[in-house]
Formats: sequence, C-alpha cells, structure tokens
Amino acid sequence: MSETDSQLSPAVLEELAIRVAEAAAELIRRNHGQALVVGMKSSSTDAVTQTDIDAERLIRDLLIEATPEADFYGEEGGLSGSRSRLQWIIDPLDGTINFLYALPVFAVSVAAAFDGEVVAGAVVDVLRQETFSAHKGGGSRSAGVGLSASLCADLRQGLIATGFSYNPEIRRIQGEIVHRVLPSARDIRCFGSAALQLCWVGAGRLDGYYERDTKLWDYAAGALVASEAGATVELPCPENDSTTLAAASAIFEPLQLLIRPL
Repeated sequence: MSETDSQLSPAVLEELAIRVAEAAAELIRRNHGQALVVGMKSSSTDAVTQTDIDAERLIRDLLIEATPEADFYGEEGGLSGSRSRLQWIIDPLDGTINFLYALPVFAVSVAAAFDGEVVAGAVVDVLRQETFSAHKGGGSRSAGVGLSASLCADLRQGLIATGFSYNPEIRRIQGEIVHRVLPSARDIRCFGSAALQLCWVGAGRLDGYYERDTKLWDYAAGALVASEAGATVELPCPENDSTTLAAASAIFEPLQLLIRPL
C-alpha cells in the first residue's frame, strides 16, 4: 500500500465513503422502476440486477482513483486482493429484491477496514436521499447531525426489525425465532435492507435488529453506525450462529437470549 493511502484517517475515509456511496445512489435512482435481472446469487430467488453490477463498478472506479493500492470486497465483484492494509467493503445495492419490485427501501453501503477492522463507513437510503455515516471513535451522523441509539429499557416496548436468509433451512429456524420474539416485543418489522435497519437502530428509529446469515458487506458500515451511536452490537461468529445483533443497551441481553436457536 502506498504511504499516502496508509495515512488516510478514519474521518477522511468516512468522507470518501459518503462521496462514492452518494454517487452510486444517484446511478441507482436513475434506474428505479427499470430493474433488469441478469443472474442469481445464493439461490434461485436471490436476484442480481444490472444496476447492482453497474453501481459496484462505479464505486470501485471512484475508490481506485482515490486509493489506488486498496483492496476490495464486494457483493458482486468478490475479493480483489489481500495485500493492502486498507480494504473497501461494498454492497452496491442492499435490498435488491425491493429494488426489483420497485419497493422504496434499498441502500448503498460502503465501509473501509484498516488491518481488518472497520474504521469508517456510509450507508445511503437511495430514494430518501438520506446518508448515515460514522468513523471509529468519532460518532455517527446524518446530514451533519449526530445520531443516538434508543434508550428503550424494556423489550416489551421495543420495536424490533429482522430479515431472512435465502437458505430454506435457515429460514425455517428464523421463523421459529420470530415466533418467540413477536410476543415479547412491541412489534416486529422486516424492511429488506440489513444496512438501513442497522442505521435505523443507530438513529433510534428501531430499538433493535437481528438477522442470521448476513454477510460482511451487509453489515460492515451499518454496524459501525449503530455502534458509534451508542447501540450495543454483536457481529456474526460461530458462537452466535452467524447472527448480526444491534439493540439499545438495556434490551440487548434479553433480545440476545430470545434469538438463540433452541
């Protein structure tokens, strides 16, 4: 990696993530309502559109110009290398199925990891043109205003969001977990974008969010936004059955106990 790239601060990386994510969001807005399916990813129901591919190409081109020695890990383009200390983690269109059906909830997510740790990121709600961003130790913000996670103290009063895998067996387990969570919370929502739901936890619009079988590009930027806004965050690992969990601190443990498979 070049000396210039290695010295980029988390705050500078956040600004760069914002710029390229917003550029990709503009590209996606121009294609809203004109989704063209060009293939499938993890299953026969997990579509990829030409817009996914075009948005990731744009993001990579802009980031290569700014940080030419960086590596990339993207949903559509995979891993570009493993030699640089700086890696960009890209989900060019989080919520592709919503985009395919012209439902208005999908996002662009761009995160920067340095030596394997996510230190900056941005998530753009494409149609609302709302950007959430954060850098390590610097808090989270949207439109220059700092974000604060919910102060919900009782899971029974908590609005909880989740999402579902495209793997049928994992979906069966997720259905069983929803069956446990629903009577224990205020209500459950499923919006179809992991990145946005994590940001909404950071913004206090949701009291908690959990989802099994999320990928690094799904949660990298959003989890940082939630954490820097004061939410308690747990990332996928073998011990939690590959579950992403973010919640107001007071209800984190009760929700964590509920979502563990029996």
